Amino acid sequence: MSCDICGSEKARIRRITRNYGKGQDLLVIENIPVITCLHCGESYLTAETLHEIERIKLNRKSLAVERFVEVASFT
Repeated sequence: MSCDICGSEKARIRRITRNYGKGQDLLVIENIPVITCLHCGESYLTAETLHEIERIKLNRKSLAVERFVEVASFT
């Protein structure tokens, strides 16, 4: 895969988890595809991925599954 930043062919897709909001409005989205370049070190989301994240956020009531999550503070 080609990196959009440096053009190297060393870009790879990795999957991450991101949190949006906080408290009662917290939404966790898993398996988000992020393009990471092993050559220049940049990581970025495609426009298609960003649109899908917005769609998920807008339709969270019908798409999300409620789970209990343990939370710890780094002190």
